[in-house]
Amino acid sequence: MERYDAVVVGGGHNGLVAAAYLAKAGLSVLVLERLDHIGGAAVSERVFPGLDARLSRYSYLVSLLPDQIVADLGLKVRLASRAVASYTPVIRHGAHTGLLVERDPGPATEASFRALTGGDTEYAAWRRFYGELGAMARTLAPTMLEPLRPAHEMRALVGAETWERFVATPVGVAIEEAFRDDTVRGVVLTDALIGTFTHAHDPSLRQNRCFLYHVIGNGTGEWRVPVGGMGAVTDELARAARSAGATLRTGAKVIRIDTDGRSAEVRYVANEQDEAVSAAYVLAGVAPATLDRLLGRTPEHVPEGCQIKINLLLTRLPRFRSGVDPAQAFAGTLHIDEGYTALRQAYDEAAAGQLPSRMPSELYCHTLTDPSILAPELVEQGWHTVTLFGLQTPARLFDDPDQRDKAAQACLSALNAYLEEPIEDCLARDADGRPCLEVRSPLDIESSIGMPGGHIFHGDLAWPWAEAEDEVGTWGVETAVPNLLICGSGARRGGGVSGIGGHNAAKAVLDFVAGRGTASIPEAERR
Repeated sequence: MERYDAVVVGGGHNGLVAAAYLAKAGLSVLVLERLDHIGGAAVSERVFPGLDARLSRYSYLVSLLPDQIVADLGLKVRLASRAVASYTPVIRHGAHTGLLVERDPGPATEASFRALTGGDTEYAAWRRFYGELGAMARTLAPTMLEPLRPAHEMRALVGAETWERFVATPVGVAIEEAFRDDTVRGVVLTDALIGTFTHAHDPSLRQNRCFLYHVIGNGTGEWRVPVGGMGAVTDELARAARSAGATLRTGAKVIRIDTDGRSAEVRYVANEQDEAVSAAYVLAGVAPATLDRLLGRTPEHVPEGCQIKINLLLTRLPRFRSGVDPAQAFAGTLHIDEGYTALRQAYDEAAAGQLPSRMPSELYCHTLTDPSILAPELVEQGWHTVTLFGLQTPARLFDDPDQRDKAAQACLSALNAYLEEPIEDCLARDADGRPCLEVRSPLDIESSIGMPGGHIFHGDLAWPWAEAEDEVGTWGVETAVPNLLICGSGARRGGGVSGIGGHNAAKAVLDFVAGRGTASIPEAERR
């Protein structure tokens, strides 16, 4: 039987980060990936037959990937800034208008706020609100790659008032105190809902945790476009892992993990043959619910994703009734029907088992920032890719297969209400003459890439600090078994394309190897 120092289960971006760090430290590392390619959700694929367009099929923007990981692993990745942060088309008093927010807010943003809200109050409030969040981000971001600090220490670092506003109290309270305009409130709230089925005043505070992760990336909270597509990031991670000496094995479906805390055996199927390897450490880049099954346990909780994803290839960008330049509206995040009141209504309807009557969604156009994912001739013809991400659509709504197409049509109809021409008229057609539109519900995501319930974070996000005294000093990746660690999005400080889970799991293993680790696992992390 082959033996390695470490076996990484799952070849997503976090698994590759972990493998690269461990191999660079001199450990023998094997990565086992179920699919025939590495990358997990961080991949680029040619979705539409006969057309050279490499779409970031599942994940599509990067914010949380720390510069330190890029430097440590020598990654040759380029993350491009978008000049526009967001545009929100609005119908006010029967007229089409909108709210423009630049990445670095300036005169155009100020004028847009003034035109929409009738004064300067909301823009001033926006500056104060995000100024406070910016200070919080600069404080928290460096701690993401350190052992967990206690909550009271983090509270002291960010300040008691900021902590009360964004950690201790439902974020809806802070939003309502800061802003009066429904559109402005909604734009702020969306960061608390991406990939999380919740509302502004949820007492569980899962919305606060989601909000925090969306605004602290690299200390700036900026969401950038991976040049070459998301697959370019994964390819670089794979290169770094292989260059360091790790072995990456695709088409290898792990079916069982057995461990006594000192040595482990990982069984998998490859080429229809049962195989097994042994290892000192196992790092699970799969969701915690999947890990439970691999250990022969019934998961206590299976997460539920809550988004619909639509990938489109367009021959041109559609015109807006507000008169905004489409290249400006689509360059950042385009918010559709994401007013504060509408977002709560959509949540209530979905919680009652119905598709929202007004489908909130957001879109962006990768090719306005990075046209390299299209063949040169398509660029010359003015073609573009557009990604639509629909909110408040939990997996339970898609038990009936017909609901997926209904939800997709509802999303497109909501967008069309703000356009001079239907988005369908702009769709390219593939080699078989079919419209270039791909729809992925949470159940499709589960089926394709193994995320239970289609949950893009593998479960609700956790606070990025220790919530119990016995967690302090750990890496947030430990399980009840000393040589079994979580290295994916289900780790504390996981979620998003960040590599943080992989980095922290690798650091935990290296601590164990160096004799700095402990076999005493915090009660809060025991599974």
